[in-house]
Order: sequence, then C-alpha cells, then structure tokens
Amino acid sequence: MNLDFKIKNLLFICLIFLGVFNQYYSQAQKESSFKTGADQPEKYIPLLRNKTVGVVTNQTGLMLDRTHLVDFLIKNNIRIKAIFAPEHGFRGDADAGETVKNGTDAKTGIPIISLYGNNKKPTPEQLKGIDIVVFDIQDVGVRFYTYISTLTYLMEAAAENHVEVMVLDRPNPHDGYTDGPVLKQKWSSFVGLHEVPVVYGLTIGEYGKMVNGEKWLKNGIQAKYTLVSMKNYHKKQRYAISDKPSPNLPNDKSINLYPSLCFFEGTQVSVGRGTSLPFQIYGSPWTKGLPYSFTPKPNSGAKDPFLNGKLCYGENLSEYPEDLRELNMEWVIKAYRHYKNPEQDFFLKNLWFDKLAGTDELRKQIIAGTSISDIKKSWQPDLKKFEKIRSKYIVYQD
Repeated sequence: MNLDFKIKNLLFICLIFLGVFNQYYSQAQKESSFKTGADQPEKYIPLLRNKTVGVVTNQTGLMLDRTHLVDFLIKNNIRIKAIFAPEHGFRGDADAGETVKNGTDAKTGIPIISLYGNNKKPTPEQLKGIDIVVFDIQDVGVRFYTYISTLTYLMEAAAENHVEVMVLDRPNPHDGYTDGPVLKQKWSSFVGLHEVPVVYGLTIGEYGKMVNGEKWLKNGIQAKYTLVSMKNYHKKQRYAISDKPSPNLPNDKSINLYPSLCFFEGTQVSVGRGTSLPFQIYGSPWTKGLPYSFTPKPNSGAKDPFLNGKLCYGENLSEYPEDLRELNMEWVIKAYRHYKNPEQDFFLKNLWFDKLAGTDELRKQIIAGTSISDIKKSWQPDLKKFEKIRSKYIVYQD
C-alpha cells in the first residue's frame, strides 16, 4: 500500500510538471514566429564567410538559446578581429558616464576596443583589415540613450574607411509612437546627435537606415549598410528583451518610465540610482512635500550615485501602469513646484537638462508655469515634420 501510494504521488507530480511544461511550451510557441535579426543566422552567416569581422555588441547580444553572438560567430568559423564596446562596456556593468577601457575578452582572447569616452568613433587604425562590422545591441528607442550615437559614429567611420556595416535588428520597447521636443541642432551632443524627438518610433535598424538615407553623416557621406530585419515584428506589440540594456534599466518598468524620468538627470533630483528601483522613483532632499522617501547608496550599478547618502523625498512609480506610450511631464513639473532650496537652482548649471531635451524651450516653459497640454501642443509642428521623414524608413508595420 505504501509503495502504491508513493507511485501514485509520483505520477501525480509528473502530471503536474507536464501540465506546467506544456503550458509554458504553448506560450513559447505563440511567440516562436518572432525572431530577432541575430536569431536568423541563415541571413547573415553567408554574408560573413571569408571576411574579417568587427562586432559592436554588449551583454544584450544574445540569441534565443542565450548563446552570445560573439561565441556563435566563432563557433561558425567567422573570423573576428575586434569587439567594439559601447557605453557601459562589453559586459554592460560600467556606470553611466564611466570610462570604458580597452582590453581583451577573457573567454575568446579577442581585443576589446572602447567606443565610449575619448574614442567614440572608430579610428582608421582600429578598422584596418576589417571588411564588415556587425552591430547587435538592444536599444530602448529614446534619443538620449547613447547606442544610436554609437551606431552613427560607427557608420561614419565605416563610410570613410570603406567598411560595411551590418545591423542585426532588435525590438524597440518604445516603438509605434513619437513624442517629445525635436532636438535643435544647437543642442546636438552624444546624448542627441540628430533632429529627432525624444521618442522616435523606429528600431535601431530603421534608425540607421534613416541616418544613411537622410545623409546625416559628416559631409553627407553614406555607409554601405545591411539590415538583417526581424521576423514577424509589429511596432505596437511589446517583446521580451534578451538582457537589461544597462545597469540602471533592470526591468520593463524602468525602461517604460525612462523617457519621462531621464529629464531629472539634468536637475537636483535623483532618479533612484543607488537604490533597488532605478528609474522607477524620483526625489531629492529639497522636495519634502512629496510622499515617498529613499536614500541613494553605492551599489553595483551606481558606485557613487547622485545625492549619495542623502534622504530624498519624492514618488514611487514602480506600480504605475506599465505600458506608458507617451512622455509624462507631470513628474518633472511636480518636483519643480515642490523644490525648496535657495542655494541651488532646480536645474543643473551645466544645462544638461537642455541637452537631454534637445532645446532650452522646455526648461523655460517649466519655469514659466506653462501647462502640460500647452507644452505638448508646442511640440506638434516639429513632430509632424519628423513623421514625414520617419515614414520613409519604416520596415515593420504597426
């Protein structure tokens, strides 16, 4: 009897396991028709055969089975001369703004060349002997996120040195809509090179096509550009991404709030770097009228976070509805109105806020007390002009 009871229990557990597995499998099957560029090697491996290759990638350059693109290429006998690392480094663990150093990948022995810091654009020497550079990075579809600038400088250097660029496309978590002020050329910087809105509604592969097609590279040159597009991708649908794109965007919530909260980086207000909720909370010691409190402390994603060790008052947005498909200016304006510090202006003196906004108009509107609806209305003429440009480079339909 005891043995029968154990066998029955074992069978029952197996049935439960199989039910769970089948449920998971069916969910996976529903998404199996979607593939990133990297997950379609039949499209790009033949184009890389017998060529010397460079790769621009980081920790997000993963295939569906979690194999890193670099390892996959080596396994398929593709000759890689160099790995180029963007902001946050090849392994994605460097702080925002932290210098990324050159080095050697311990696993493969391939040289790693930093494209962040003083060397944002590959030099002729670094591209010497390379036939094609493969770009595979998970972007977040926001103008001040620097991977589109890295792609731009790569394309420019490649065009100047007769090197081809191949982009393996990945989903944009902010695809299917555009919003925010369009950058004015005066405010062009590494956190915004082109006259596009904060949210521009293109995948990184489409963005590269736009840069090339509009001749936005220096002197109007154009790169030899190959896009390995995704399979069964829809711009308004949201997809799981391979890995966190940077240390302080650890999950879907932080990525979703990022376009709205990043403006705080140009103010005396913390966005939660040095906490467990980066880009999901905001606050400062001088906004005491707000309901939530936290204290930034050093952690793996922020070795010396802004307002380190200071008690901050603000809001916790981690429970905010996930799929925000517009810029929410309420939080920056609310913090500005609650800010009480006679010794320091709300906006940093280096005008970093204006670089993030791509214009000084937004800062002036906030100071003047302009309503959110009027602020958004002021963006519309430039957004309509941009939409005409954007429409020419859309590869995937809504």
